[in-house]
Amino acid sequence: MIRVGILGLSPGNGHPFSFSSIINGYSDEGLRESGWPVIYDYVRRRDASEFGFGDVRVTHAWTQDEGVTRKLCQACLIPNPVSRIDEMVDHVDAVILARDDYERHWEIAEPFLKAGCRVFVDKPLALDMASLRAFLPYLESGQVMSCSGLRYARELDIPRSSLDEYGDIRLIRAAVVQSWEKYGIHMVDAIMNLIPALPESIIALPGRHTSVAMGLSNGTLVQIDALAECPKTFLIDIWGTKRRSSHELEDNFSNFRRLLWHFFRSIRVGKPAIPVDSTLNSMRILMAGRVAAAEKREVWLDEFKI
Repeated sequence: MIRVGILGLSPGNGHPFSFSSIINGYSDEGLRESGWPVIYDYVRRRDASEFGFGDVRVTHAWTQDEGVTRKLCQACLIPNPVSRIDEMVDHVDAVILARDDYERHWEIAEPFLKAGCRVFVDKPLALDMASLRAFLPYLESGQVMSCSGLRYARELDIPRSSLDEYGDIRLIRAAVVQSWEKYGIHMVDAIMNLIPALPESIIALPGRHTSVAMGLSNGTLVQIDALAECPKTFLIDIWGTKRRSSHELEDNFSNFRRLLWHFFRSIRVGKPAIPVDSTLNSMRILMAGRVAAAEKREVWLDEFKI
């Protein structure tokens, strides 16, 4: 059995409940009373065949609030709540660091990595060069995986499999709720797993929210707007010379399940689930966008050398 530990929680981020329920199944009453009605609603609509990954189980859970940890364990059938992170290090084979406070990701992941555990780090992995350099050997060995679930968005299956039908792709435009630093990664990972071109530079556009334009090596322009407070939005529009399409990315369950499948498969085969350069480029894009907005200049991705 692959024993998995789950680590959380960040304000507004229910990923510990989403991921654990997809792996372990769930208690209807426990998840309904967990305080995450949106998660309960989309989980309860799925067929029983869509839960579980064979011999994988979430066996341990920690959050910084023991009351939340108890709710998580009750909702997602996790047998071992722990009050300190270090209590689970010697009892799990893998951990899911389901927190989006990227400033602490290395600090929390380090003891598990040094103990030989496989670690999935919730998005974004890190937005400072020191942490990225620390993570690099573990990314290269396949011990660390990090991405947004929207890298595997079900709603983008058709364009991913038929990109040639679009002709010359002139523009990809995306909009997302919340901040560039925490939510921009959703659009970055979704787009960069869609189009086979490398980012080169980023500029920030004027506005009351973070808006960036990114030039790709094939000439495609990508614009991403992180709209801060607004109605729920995860939207990607694609314009080609032969076809255009619009995609609302809403199927969280399928996207999270796909992400977890790739993580557990990487454990079994002992290889990285995502090319290392792909993960690093996503972090460079986030860092470049932040600098472009702060310094009001064009920022080249090769300014960020890891």
